[in-house]
Amino acid sequence: MKERTRVLFVCIHNSARSQMAEAFLKEIASDRFEVDSAGLEPGQLNPAVVEVMKESGIDLSGKKTQSVQSLLDQGKRFDYVFTVCDETQAERCPIFPGGGKRVHIGFPDPSSFQGTHEEKLQKTREVRDMIKTKIQQWADLAR
Repeated sequence: MKERTRVLFVCIHNSARSQMAEAFLKEIASDRFEVDSAGLEPGQLNPAVVEVMKESGIDLSGKKTQSVQSLLDQGKRFDYVFTVCDETQAERCPIFPGGGKRVHIGFPDPSSFQGTHEEKLQKTREVRDMIKTKIQQWADLAR
């Protein structure tokens, strides 16, 4: 059996975008990819993200955030490292020094959304759907 391609999704807090990307790639093609996500400054999982992912049939409620450093300390190596920060945070978007082909696909940060709870959820759904589309496209091309 062919070894799975190792993929890492990185963003600042590992609380939203990188978690969604990891979950979608696992759902779409876990047979072909070994997937992780991490952040430069891991925070708490964004509750709006947990809620909208549940709507898509993916339960992130028990998921923890992790740091890029912890993956380095474990000696993990990746074939692809995706940064998913939006363009306004590009200068803070972490890099993973452990090698791998670097790919940037930026998405808005759900933690920056303003408005009512429902307005924040709607914007988070839009980001979720953008991430799912991009991950599906990439997984199809990476066959």
